[in-house]
Amino acid sequence: MTTPILAAMLAAPLSCGPAGAPPASAAGHPPDDPRLETLYRSGREFGEFLRLAEQRRELWLRHYREGDIPEDLLARARALEGKWRILAIAEDWCSDSVNTVPFLALLAERVGGLELRVVDSETGRHVMDAYRTPDDRTATPTILILDPGYDEVGCWVERPSELQRWALETRPALEDREFLERKMAWYEEDGGRSTVSEVLSIMEAAARGSRICMTPSGAP
Repeated sequence: MTTPILAAMLAAPLSCGPAGAPPASAAGHPPDDPRLETLYRSGREFGEFLRLAEQRRELWLRHYREGDIPEDLLARARALEGKWRILAIAEDWCSDSVNTVPFLALLAERVGGLELRVVDSETGRHVMDAYRTPDDRTATPTILILDPGYDEVGCWVERPSELQRWALETRPALEDREFLERKMAWYEEDGGRSTVSEVLSIMEAAARGSRICMTPSGAP
């Protein structure tokens, strides 16, 4: 049986990236990009983003209001020293954004020294061009971890690594409905844990002086 939420998602693009995105000239990240501070400061706090969200609103609200960050993940986050910023390029209609960004927002709310801002895919297009999926798509969410100087020290793109591996391997063989149903079931069971854990791993690596940009295998 198709639920109203699933029906609405089936009516939207299954790949959460902007249509007509130009190809990137090179993969990687823009070093010391001065636009990142400007971009971050232009972003909305999550409460404002949530207030303005129109599509997938029921799911955005449910994940934010009923979501939980396990104590072991909170402990990892609180063990990090200094100030960290999460820049999320996200869209309210995107099924991957709605299943990941609310949990990062909850993490940021519950951990001192951690902030999150959200910008849309048009505003953050140059970032998405530089941080593409393994199959060379731009996608939301694209997540950058910024240090106190607003320099990028890690990235996370689109989906948790386990789900991304599955999607890349099986998507061509599945009808849209089955793909979305199975993806949403994975997210529901996971409850945001994989997203938060992977982003924390990036932050922990950055604290050690290493940069991780997550791939389907979870390796840099």
